[in-house]
Amino acid sequence: MKKRKGTLYVVATPLGNLADITHRAVEVLSQVQWIAAEDTRHSRVLLDAYGIRTPCVAYHEHNETAELDGLLEKLKQGDSIALISDAGTPLISDPGFSLVRKARELELPVVPVPGANAMITALCVSGLPTDRFVFEGFLPAKGTARRKRLEELSGETRTLVFYESSHRIVDALQDLHAVFGAQRNAVVARELTKLFETVSSGTLAQQLARVNADADQRKGEFVILVHGRVVTEDTQTNFEAERVLRILCAELPPARAAALAAQITGAKKNALYPLAVEWAQKA
Repeated sequence: MKKRKGTLYVVATPLGNLADITHRAVEVLSQVQWIAAEDTRHSRVLLDAYGIRTPCVAYHEHNETAELDGLLEKLKQGDSIALISDAGTPLISDPGFSLVRKARELELPVVPVPGANAMITALCVSGLPTDRFVFEGFLPAKGTARRKRLEELSGETRTLVFYESSHRIVDALQDLHAVFGAQRNAVVARELTKLFETVSSGTLAQQLARVNADADQRKGEFVILVHGRVVTEDTQTNFEAERVLRILCAELPPARAAALAAQITGAKKNALYPLAVEWAQKA
């Protein structure tokens, strides 16, 4: 008789408030043979709160490769596994992608158990447009790479969602302010569902000033949401001119780049030249 394959459950857990777990998640975590947890010590607090005694194995970014084959073998032998992260939905800026992909390649059952997610939680209370949005996860840690990525996103019209850590929140807001402009509307959601939760609205200039002025607002885990670029006929022309100018500035002196960009796009050379000089100086 062919042995039945085990099921891999991808289980969402609370962001902070332990009451935000679903009945189904508790049931699955209690009934599987193994729980693959990002941090077994952290997850034990949740499991103990609900009397869940299922054995845990550590599965995080530093041991994903080493543990992958062992977890897959358990599934092939008929054991079911619940994959959880420290908080929220696994795989959303958390480990687990390799395990889910390989399990599906092997035609092992993979079942979602939905629940909390920081991105969606922040988005639905932000007051920013929710009909179209883009999730960027964590921005690059290094300043140069971070600003380059933000420049690539500067024309994005959808609401932008980022995760950020306490030790980079100021740097991230400074770069958002510099690249997107002081008056772009943004929301900073901190410590969602936890005791010191805050969700603040305002311009990027106001958000940066607020975080700089209050040390408490630099603690915890953050979701930053930024209003997409508002496009009118004029701004679309300006955006296209800036895009062309960036390409030309990589090869030409500022004056020549500005002149050609103006000729190609119909924008005014006098408006483009200061940008070309600024970019040349940064380069």
